[in-house]
Amino acid sequence: MLENYVPILVFLVIGILFGVIPMLAGFLLGPRRPDDEKLSPYECGFEPFEDSRMKFDVRYYLVAILFIIFDLEIAFLFPWAVVLDEIGLFGFLAMMLFLAILVIGFIYEWKKGALEWE
Repeated sequence: MLENYVPILVFLVIGILFGVIPMLAGFLLGPRRPDDEKLSPYECGFEPFEDSRMKFDVRYYLVAILFIIFDLEIAFLFPWAVVLDEIGLFGFLAMMLFLAILVIGFIYEWKKGALEWE
């Protein structure tokens, strides 16, 4: 039973090594020549002109939430597409209702101007 999980364990170990080994190599082999210019804060080519703890406009959060919603929509579409033959017409109509609700929400956000940048 547990031997079925060995490929997953190997995949996880290789994935972690692919992330950790380059970071360690850069840390151990990289030059250490700090100066004021490298240690200064950087903001799109300009000196920072406000405090880093300033309040953000709510639209940043709204766009992030919209991204998460539509990202999750795709996460629901892949398994649905795989089993579409098995779930039949009911499954198809349920997904169309789900997509219709998302489209209505997207149109509402669009009409309210939540996606507009000034």
